[in-house]
Amino acid sequence: MKRLRVQVFARDPEPGRTKTRLLPALGAEGACRCYLCLLDATLEQVAAARPDEIEVWSDREPRHDALGERARKLGARLRVQRGPELGARMAESLEDALADGVLPVLVGSDLPGLTAAHLAEAAAALRAGADAVFAPAEDGGYGLVGLSRPATELFRAVPWGTADVMAVTRERAAGLRLVELDPVWDVDEPEDLERLAGRAGFEACRRP
Repeated sequence: MKRLRVQVFARDPEPGRTKTRLLPALGAEGACRCYLCLLDATLEQVAAARPDEIEVWSDREPRHDALGERARKLGARLRVQRGPELGARMAESLEDALADGVLPVLVGSDLPGLTAAHLAEAAAALRAGADAVFAPAEDGGYGLVGLSRPATELFRAVPWGTADVMAVTRERAAGLRLVELDPVWDVDEPEDLERLAGRAGFEACRRP
């Protein structure tokens, strides 16, 4: 049975560049704290899934130790994304794992609804013969992608950041054995913060 490598795509956190759409509600410092809170929740679920390997991929060469500290705590490898835009970076990271002979599942870092079950189901689908597995997001994107073979076409010329991402990806996946998991949701806009009300562990996302 092939080993599972979970790759968490993260941002090197810095006030003013992290979760910028939350600035009106939380301010620069508050938005950064909220992001770290969301990241910690994601990493907790990743650890609970007990994959064979974990990688944390920073969007730039880290200028702070926030990601390094969290990677060390998990026994994860900290790496830096490569490529001119998101699709290229995702494809590069996934194919890097495939070249190592492991099954990669890549997830975002701001998904309060992502659970260890999503990761377990993704691994099971890939081991059962799926070429690709996705967890669609409620906003039209997706929060998880896993591959059992290279599929660069899934990441080329995708309108990232729009409501059409998953629809375009489904079109590109024609001919592939595709599995979709239960949808997830992410925190991008101030109104998304309301869904965190009353949820333990997300207090930092409710104050400036």
